[in-house]
Amino acid sequence: MTTTGRAAARAGPGTGGEPRGGPWVSLPRRLGAELQKENRTVAAEIIHEIRSQIPEFSRPLSGQFGASIQQGVETALAEFADRVTAAGGPLEAARTPVYRALGRGELVEGRSLDALQAAYRLGARVAWRRYARVARRLALGTEAVALLADAVFTHIDEIAAVSVQAYADAQADAAGTAGRRRHRLLILLTGGSGPDLETLRRAAAEADWPLPDTVAAVALGPMPEPGRGTAPATVAPRSGAGAWGTTVPSRAASASSDGPSTSFRRHRLPEPVLADLEGTSPCLVVPTPHLLFADPRLQHLLRETGAVVGPAVPPSQAADSLRWARTLRAAGAVPAPGAAPVTAPSLTELLLLADPALVRLMAARRLEPLASLTAKQRDRLASTLLACLQTPHGTAPEIAARLGIHPQTARQRLHQVHRLFGDALADPDARFEIEAALRAVLGNGAPDPDGG
Repeated sequence: MTTTGRAAARAGPGTGGEPRGGPWVSLPRRLGAELQKENRTVAAEIIHEIRSQIPEFSRPLSGQFGASIQQGVETALAEFADRVTAAGGPLEAARTPVYRALGRGELVEGRSLDALQAAYRLGARVAWRRYARVARRLALGTEAVALLADAVFTHIDEIAAVSVQAYADAQADAAGTAGRRRHRLLILLTGGSGPDLETLRRAAAEADWPLPDTVAAVALGPMPEPGRGTAPATVAPRSGAGAWGTTVPSRAASASSDGPSTSFRRHRLPEPVLADLEGTSPCLVVPTPHLLFADPRLQHLLRETGAVVGPAVPPSQAADSLRWARTLRAAGAVPAPGAAPVTAPSLTELLLLADPALVRLMAARRLEPLASLTAKQRDRLASTLLACLQTPHGTAPEIAARLGIHPQTARQRLHQVHRLFGDALADPDARFEIEAALRAVLGNGAPDPDGG
């Protein structure tokens, strides 16, 4: 496409295109009328050549497809003759919708603009060949014939520019519509109350989002400032972080050199990922997480934003997955910038996070026998007690193997545990509450049961 054509498209109908004059100014006005007569058969020849040489247009010219092609060729030829008669001027505003329809039609057909551009070029060559005969019949000079050729190809460049702009506009409209539908789907998934399956299926179909068996929601931290990258972390996020979750296996994923201002745009994430990166609480919904979390583009975003990943759940429970991920963030399970994301721990540990005040009360009551000990003694006996509750039989050899200590040491500690907790260790309800309290205290660094 020529610079003249692109400028005409930018200027728009009625203002752009060749100024009055240009390649048309020196052409005789009578030529316009002769070209109009020639156009009666030129249109049919152009359509025949296009259908013969361009496979995308080889199908029968029926319905809207055929009408658009026929109208486009006839309108372009008629307008060219009129511009010759009028000594130039911009494309007529009343005719540009025809050229725009051709551009939009290519997008609807699912094609690039290559075929339409080829059709325009072929049509221009056919028209020029026929118009050159008219020029010879009228005994026009060599200079006028050269100007006629310039006018033909300038005209087709300007028309093509209008079609290209229409194609781009239609793409933008489609992307905007798709984006709005994806955002509505994301809100439906994470809005708090699980949607019924039929509603979810309908919304997913409208967003062109294949409904997966499982999803995982991700709570993101603040988006990095534009233009600033982050080096991979070399230290653990915090003490006790391992109790909150494990890291997502990944390849090395340090900050890219182009910076987050371009890294996190929609098209840089895997297409199936639903994302809200602009809200006050940015989040993702990742389908088939066991596959997509290995994608380097997604890994880069997760590392740059201190991501916390919720457990994999059915799509109808995506809101729960996000709520649990945000609960983990609120509890302090946030990786350092550049570190691998934190993933959800066991469901039991998530349950303990649901009501921290209740867990603290449970710890104060059930772990009260440990309150009079020194901090070092509390840690040792708490670990021993938890191992006792979590091993099959709670024997000294099992505890020793679990804690990596000598069996005699385990036996001594076990005697102290039984002396302190007595009959509570034989009560199923008490055992459950003790284990829950120990998981909380040993897992997240919660205050000691004596308040210290």
